[in-house]
Amino acid sequence: MTTTPPPAAQQQGQTAETQACHHLQQQGLTLIERNYLCRLGEIDLIMKEGQSLIFVEVRYRSSNHFGGAAASVDPRKQAKLINTASHYLQQHPALAQHPARFDVIAITPTTLEWIRDAFQVA
Repeated sequence: MTTTPPPAAQQQGQTAETQACHHLQQQGLTLIERNYLCRLGEIDLIMKEGQSLIFVEVRYRSSNHFGGAAASVDPRKQAKLINTASHYLQQHPALAQHPARFDVIAITPTTLEWIRDAFQVA
């Protein structure tokens, strides 16, 4: 059973996603979709860089305690993202022809770290 985050946490998450999206657009990526949701999960940002499709997980943490933002994308979360991306590509077959990768944007109050190709399909 999943619980809805409190409004303040939800607002912080949306702010972090907006910050990440702007950062990636400044780096030349193009936004395709934000908050893609299906029964398997959610992908925060789907971007395009050249001919590559980029599935982006945005993680915000107020501190680096407990491993920080990037460490929170554990193998279980990675599998969920991979399954959700697969569903997205089934719904958008024209995009399935493009190379794809999974990036993570890890945000704290003082840093934004873009981890390209953070994990791969096993």
